[in-house]
Amino acid sequence: MKLLLAQINPVVGDLEGNAKKILNIASKACSISADFVLTPELSLWGYPANDLLLQKNLIRNQSQILDKLALNIHKKYGDLSITVGIAERINDSFFPNLYNSIALLERGKWTIIARKIILPTYEVFDEKRYFRSEEKVSVLIKKIKNKTWRIGFTICEDLWVNKDIEGRGIHRKNPIVDLKKKKVDILVNLSASPYGFKKLELRSKVSSFAAQYLQVPLIYVNQIGANDNLIFDGNSFILDKNGFKIKQLKSFSEDHFSWEIGETIPEKNKFENSEISSIFDALVLGVRDYAKKCGFKTALIGLSGGIDSALVSTIATAALGSKNIYCVSMPSKWTSSHSKSDAKDLARRLKIHFNSIPIENLMTSFEESFAKTIALEMAEITNQNIQSRIRGTLLMALANQEKHLLLSTGNKSELAVGYCTLYGDMNGGLSVIGDLYKTYVFKLCNWLDSEDSINHRKSYMLDTNANLIGENIRTKAPSAELGPDQLDTDSLPPYSTLDNILKGIIEEKKDLKQLEADGHEKELILKIISLIKKAEFKRKQAPPILKLSSQSLGSDWRVPIAITY
Repeated sequence: MKLLLAQINPVVGDLEGNAKKILNIASKACSISADFVLTPELSLWGYPANDLLLQKNLIRNQSQILDKLALNIHKKYGDLSITVGIAERINDSFFPNLYNSIALLERGKWTIIARKIILPTYEVFDEKRYFRSEEKVSVLIKKIKNKTWRIGFTICEDLWVNKDIEGRGIHRKNPIVDLKKKKVDILVNLSASPYGFKKLELRSKVSSFAAQYLQVPLIYVNQIGANDNLIFDGNSFILDKNGFKIKQLKSFSEDHFSWEIGETIPEKNKFENSEISSIFDALVLGVRDYAKKCGFKTALIGLSGGIDSALVSTIATAALGSKNIYCVSMPSKWTSSHSKSDAKDLARRLKIHFNSIPIENLMTSFEESFAKTIALEMAEITNQNIQSRIRGTLLMALANQEKHLLLSTGNKSELAVGYCTLYGDMNGGLSVIGDLYKTYVFKLCNWLDSEDSINHRKSYMLDTNANLIGENIRTKAPSAELGPDQLDTDSLPPYSTLDNILKGIIEEKKDLKQLEADGHEKELILKIISLIKKAEFKRKQAPPILKLSSQSLGSDWRVPIAITY
């Protein structure tokens, strides 16, 4: 049996467009005489479809689209079989009334061959809002070329059942154990598994465990592309029965691969990219797909001469091309001469559009207006926030006028402790590095300016002859330049200390005693906890944050605003 693994990038809700994409894959499968095509979880819908799954007209349209797709595949490509991820309607009066299912399209018809058993509700996932859980494992008995195959099908989370690897505890059901009794010849997992730090390593481990436990080859097919804040990295693969990886598809790119079961693949490739290069690739894909799927061709960034906006500008340039990136420097009376020159020099290296709009006069007008009309002399923090909000207003005006996607440049450290201004530097349609701590921003920029990144820079048509970010930007002391000679460390501890405490609180859920045991001062811990609480109302109004970690401060951070604990 010759299989084609189809790592595709669907658009959420575009059932017609996604069906055309699947039909195109069928054409490729036919051209190489494949028998069976595998597409990812919910491939007809794109993942996550969220409340689009509650729209009855889309559920009704799905059946017609599947009918048409099945007929077209049979008419054009004969006996080719293809799996499609769908939302299967349950005809009873209970809710939710859908299964997360796999349909098999062949001979002009479609039938359901698998339903998801384990429905995740952690992090960004909320599948029990939409789907019911299946009770039984799924085995497809299929005769191809005079041989009968027993193919075990699992859907994404159904594979993540080893608590010693994935760490979320024991599930009530264990599809892998149940499949052992079914004596399958091969195990297939169709997924829409988002990118995250160390995620590929965990996927490989849980998959290797399943292959070894069942003593069968395993095929893992994952969605590619970014949908809103989630980035899907692809990295589909094939394992042999001993759990060794014999083929891996491209990271962060649409790809397909054909495999005859039992066929040896001559060379076992080296599959792992470095974590730092994968982060860059993920963010580039996140910006590219967000812009494309939301109808933007150009992006706008407030370029301060600091490291955060420099990194976001570089990611945006790699994602959309230099001719489509517009940057604006907005110096005030407190902006240093090196910030002005650093911003201009970076724009030159990236070959992006650059303008400067001084805001000193605007700030003076605000100050005078308040003083004359209501006899108010603005306090220091108010004045600092006015500066940021003037910049935010200018950027939004330019974005509206020119139909740019405005990219927010704040990092996770700032967003966590509220070191950011609502309706100012938080303005934007997408937060690019809002799930990267400041220490990781430095790490990523140091990598970009090293020889290790040269091949990556080439692939994105970025300058390879010089430091891309620039030594001045990388080595200057962090400052929002909110006042004369102001530094971030005037208000915050060094980022190396701050980020360790934040990671302990946010990702690791450590309490005060555990953080103290890690060597942090009690007074500082309490201060940071207080800052996190006070900034909650800001985070609720932030743009979507591209998710990289197990706990971003976006849609998977569900802390109330009005709290005491």
